[in-house]
Amino acid sequence: MQLEAERFMRKQWQKLGPWHLVLIPLSWLFVLLSALRRFSYQYGLLKSSKLSVPVIVVGNITVGGTGKTPLVIWLAGQLQRHGYKPAIISRGYQGSAQSVSPVFPSSDPGIVGDEPVLIARRGEWPVWIGRDRSETGERLLQAHPECNVIISDDGLQHYRLRRDIEIAVVDANYKFGNGWRLPAGPLRESQKRLKSVDAVVWNGAAMRSQPFAMHLSGCIFRSVVDPTVSAMAQDFKGQKITAIAGIGNPRRFFRQLSGLGLAFDEMPFPDHHAFQPSNLQSIEADVILMTEKDAVKCAAFAKKSWWYLPVFAEIDDGLATYIMNKLRNLNGPQAATDSGLPNM
Repeated sequence: MQLEAERFMRKQWQKLGPWHLVLIPLSWLFVLLSALRRFSYQYGLLKSSKLSVPVIVVGNITVGGTGKTPLVIWLAGQLQRHGYKPAIISRGYQGSAQSVSPVFPSSDPGIVGDEPVLIARRGEWPVWIGRDRSETGERLLQAHPECNVIISDDGLQHYRLRRDIEIAVVDANYKFGNGWRLPAGPLRESQKRLKSVDAVVWNGAAMRSQPFAMHLSGCIFRSVVDPTVSAMAQDFKGQKITAIAGIGNPRRFFRQLSGLGLAFDEMPFPDHHAFQPSNLQSIEADVILMTEKDAVKCAAFAKKSWWYLPVFAEIDDGLATYIMNKLRNLNGPQAATDSGLPNM
């Protein structure tokens, strides 16, 4: 039911139709409430907090997956290569945790969320989750005073946390749908918001077609049972394959598998789907392929015939150079505004 609802809304968000006679007035209300909230933070009617270290927010202005998590992992790696000690905070979306808590590679994704566990498994950096990102950042820094820059995975609209650098990710294929705000369209904020961020990264755009184009690459599969065991696409040739994907844009994953020369049955699930053994028991296939985010949730009951495909963000080196320069200039003319929010 949830998957059908997601498909229906994504279809409606690509065009205008009869449903919008009802949805557009609701969008106007959403725009009004969003503007009031943002103005309240901009002018101090609502309190915002600034952390003791620079904060980089990686987010988007649309609903659904745009590729933020691979970019966060790439950015954390770049920061480490340039001598920084990054940490990452997240809301822990769809996790049951009610309080601020650290995330470890062995953490239960049902409690802390699937994406934070994935991020924790990818590198040596602290990952903490909490609904209030300001409190989460403060608690993290108390536990890890060595960290000197924080990346917020999502949170572009979480204005309670002041930020020094904003990066917005756009799906180059989906773009902005019909251009309407929620619920008549997929936009959380106006497209004009992109003019106020520090960098816009276009996921799926051809390299050099945008100032900061990102491509997700990956060709080595890992066993869900034992990630130290790897396989290539040709190892699955001649076998009956089913590909599952519980991400914001399953088509992106299926296109990637097709690009590797694989033929398979597609089985999309809702984004952040809480997989249970019953979801996969009835699948008649020799091999099940899945995303890394899904593998995090399926590892506890995985079979040897289940594999996931890790993906890695490929971005022009210019973005890393740009971000490092912004960090070095934070105490100079390019310093963030007192509110930590973009000018309106």
